[in-house]
Amino acid sequence: MTTTTPITPPISPTASKPRPILLRKSSGGKGALKEKIVQIYEAFFKGTDPSVGNPNFWDELFLLKVNTTFIETEFEKLSGDQLLSLKDNINTLFYKCVLTLKEDYPIRIVNAIQTICALVRGIFKKSIGGDFGFDMIDILIGFDAAEGLMQTLIEHCNHFLTGEHSDNLKGLVLKLLLVLVTATENVSQNTLLEYVMINSVYEAIVLLLGNPTMRQAHGHDAVLLLTILVQYRKYESANPYIVKLSILDDELALNGYAQVVSSALTEYNRLYQQKNIEPQNTGFFSSFTNMVGNMFIPEESSNVEAIKANDSILLALYEAIHLNRNFITTLTHSHTHSAPTTPPSSPVTPGTPSGGEEPGTPKMDITALEPTNQPTNLLVTFLEYSSIIMQNTRDETRFNNAKLCLTIMTCIAEDQYANSLMHDVNMNFRVPLHRMPMRHRKGMVDGEPPSRPLACSFLDLMVEFTMSHMMKNLPMELYLKCLGIAHRVLCYQKKCRVRLQYTWKGMWTALINLLKFMMSNENYLVKKHDIFNLCSKVVNIFNLFITYGDTFLPSPSSYDDLYYEIIRMHQVFDNLYSMALRYTSGEGQWKDSAVRLTNHLVNVRAIINHFTPKVDSWAAANHLSSLEEEQVLQVVRDNYDTLTLKLQDSLDQYERYAEQPKETAFFTQLVRSIITDVRKNISFSNYQIQTVLQQFSTIS
Repeated sequence: MTTTTPITPPISPTASKPRPILLRKSSGGKGALKEKIVQIYEAFFKGTDPSVGNPNFWDELFLLKVNTTFIETEFEKLSGDQLLSLKDNINTLFYKCVLTLKEDYPIRIVNAIQTICALVRGIFKKSIGGDFGFDMIDILIGFDAAEGLMQTLIEHCNHFLTGEHSDNLKGLVLKLLLVLVTATENVSQNTLLEYVMINSVYEAIVLLLGNPTMRQAHGHDAVLLLTILVQYRKYESANPYIVKLSILDDELALNGYAQVVSSALTEYNRLYQQKNIEPQNTGFFSSFTNMVGNMFIPEESSNVEAIKANDSILLALYEAIHLNRNFITTLTHSHTHSAPTTPPSSPVTPGTPSGGEEPGTPKMDITALEPTNQPTNLLVTFLEYSSIIMQNTRDETRFNNAKLCLTIMTCIAEDQYANSLMHDVNMNFRVPLHRMPMRHRKGMVDGEPPSRPLACSFLDLMVEFTMSHMMKNLPMELYLKCLGIAHRVLCYQKKCRVRLQYTWKGMWTALINLLKFMMSNENYLVKKHDIFNLCSKVVNIFNLFITYGDTFLPSPSSYDDLYYEIIRMHQVFDNLYSMALRYTSGEGQWKDSAVRLTNHLVNVRAIINHFTPKVDSWAAANHLSSLEEEQVLQVVRDNYDTLTLKLQDSLDQYERYAEQPKETAFFTQLVRSIITDVRKNISFSNYQIQTVLQQFSTIS
């Protein structure tokens, strides 16, 4: 499509040297000075055309330093009618900006990019502030020229990203694209993205991720850009970025993608470890210093912001795992620790250097925290991160972050290939899992974690969550996900007859304690949650062990230990059955769930009713008031043959994860929050712009 040229003459092909910025006295102030560029902007916003009578106007305009703040502020002052009246001027300015991108003069290109960003942000803020009933694209570009101009703009962006241009110019272009994709809070309502769907930047993003040098400078922004593009109308129509990401098999790009995610999570883990090392310096002076410091530093607020900043990285990890089967190999690809490869483009965690630091900025000394050359992978890093996040889920930010972690783990636990890698005894890793500090234990596990298959750490994390979140404000949704993950891993082990060398007693103990907690707080919890459904999930995990444990438990003695725990804690299961039975009579809210729970307890009660009398009888025959564990186990072994169990259906079946419709609202809100943060953190520092110009001119 050919673009229509608004009221402006063509740009002169010759580039003159930058002229000094002219300052004039404003008519309303006493001696106040005003930049020449501000005077030009004021003329634009008054509806006049300052280019009239000046054939060199556009040549000179893009040599002047852009004042993006002034442009955005002026848009905020406009009413809907005033904005409409400026349509021709805005269309012309946008057109000239795009046209300028094909020039060779760096100052003009940089200023044109900044001006486009200011126009997009300024105009689309009006759509956020109120419903004016007109199309923002028409105001910004003009309907007739939009398709051609956006095609040209994206072509220039691809040219700068893939060509021999400076890193800082590439970074500036990525910021422009991020401004475009975050123009509206609801990404699916951003009609600008229709043009980015047609004129793809996907290949440029993949190229950046596959190149180690470019990834180091731009990996974070590239992954963030791709992640947001994937969200555009993902439930409504075919999104080409979803299709392309799902079939990506470029090993270099996939590894680059993984390294960007790993780098961000590793940095958060490092800062967490540093924070927990510092309190070891005890003493009055140290304690006093910490106390005074905490009075002036909003530590809790900064922690929440740091966690929230990781939402976009976790969403990127989720999309890669959820969409791309090839990414599973990358997820478990072994490598050694390295320095962060992708510094975030905006402050995401306290102490994290931003991409545009001024020279001489003091750096944090991390010598004492340098990791060893112990082999690791993205899954190890992610599990450590999850163990930190899932300690505290009381506020909305932490809850959502933990939910996203558990959702990612659900996708991993459903993948056959991921499970085969996690259970491979030849692939052992040390995973430092952090625990919630409690009165009877420290927060961090003492000593170096053991080297084991990743499935062990996977299950440890589920056990830890189960044990540490029994509170009246029960995170029911997270518990259901946690138990679902454990169930999926067990189903894989049963199906493939994998005998994982794991201490299962810890899981059984955690599950029984959860049942005890439910019954102790029944009166409070039953008013808010379907606790019978959660209890059924727990009981069915036991049923899976009871029915199929001989196919995946590591030894016959493990199977004996299971029966011993059920018999030893029989009072818990008896009370659970009695509680469920009470709710099966009448027409209460949870009647159906209670009935299902009583049915699920059939085999557990059969074991208790079968073995308990025999244990009591053996104790009486031997004149013993109590029995040792080995004595009870011997009774169990001697009486297996006479035990009758009911074969229950579908114990090894589960509803496969599907984002739509159950999780649609969660991800929609999550993406809105991410876009709000990205929009807030995009900035163009003077130092960064000067660096762009210097590097651009050197290469040119």
